[in-house]
Amino acid sequence: MKIIQDIETIKEPFKSAVITIGNFDGVHLGHQALFHEVIEMADSMDGTAIAMTFEPHPIRVITQNGHPPLITLVEQKTELIGKAGLDVLICVPFTMAFAALSARTFVEDILVKRIGMKAIIVGQDYTFGHKREGNVALLQQYADELGFKVVVADWIQPPKGNNNRISSTAIRKLVMDGRMKKAGKMLGRNYQIRGTVAHGRDRGGKLLGIPTANINLHDELCPKVGVYAVIVHYNGKRYQGVANIGYSPTFDDHIFTVEAHILDFKEDIYGQKIMVNFVERLRDEKKFSGIHELIEQIDLDIADARKILAPHFAS
Repeated sequence: MKIIQDIETIKEPFKSAVITIGNFDGVHLGHQALFHEVIEMADSMDGTAIAMTFEPHPIRVITQNGHPPLITLVEQKTELIGKAGLDVLICVPFTMAFAALSARTFVEDILVKRIGMKAIIVGQDYTFGHKREGNVALLQQYADELGFKVVVADWIQPPKGNNNRISSTAIRKLVMDGRMKKAGKMLGRNYQIRGTVAHGRDRGGKLLGIPTANINLHDELCPKVGVYAVIVHYNGKRYQGVANIGYSPTFDDHIFTVEAHILDFKEDIYGQKIMVNFVERLRDEKKFSGIHELIEQIDLDIADARKILAPHFAS
């Protein structure tokens, strides 16, 4: 997949461009269905399958505050879109100047003339242009005039789910509630955080005999406080693990941490990058009477995690 980070670098239109546009936070099953439609239509036209997204998230630029945490940071989002099989990803730097573009300018000058759009596939609630002045109805008007096709995709329902459609908002709520299995069904994979292993309070290994890898979160969505069965990716390999998110109330220091104990693992990975996939929430965080009771509970957590994760590691 070719990645373009500046529209100005596009010197000539793509061949029969079929495009979908969105923030694609989470790259969930609904987004993946859009990409599949784009690829199928592009193939039928001997054209180019393209996705356009924005960085940073437009809400972060327009509102300056109150923006939701991200399900996928740009690095992971790019990886996941690449796996979908598209030809091109255009990652537009979102600025106030870009936000000020009229709906007409965006469609005619950027999509049609510069990118070469012959078809666009969007969701039913798609909006575009300055102050979201454009919608699907206006897009269809432009299509009739400028000579491209508009396809409005159906909502994608969760597998064996209810009437709620798959959306980034729904997934965000599930993760914040600790409902990782349901979130995973909408994502089509386990929810993941990633980061560089940092030094924590140095209690896991020395005090408890259970070393942990601490990760500092930035803009990404944090799951609900508690203990989780996780799969840790490091250096191209997968490991079973138990993650604790919260304040370690047994020690009363009120410091928030995200830390993962990687099972059957003894390497020193400070400063190394890991990915933590949340499979299932085991329990709430709890204050114990002392270190011995805490260690006993951690041993139980590890045993529970091994049972939950065993099918993921079956040969």
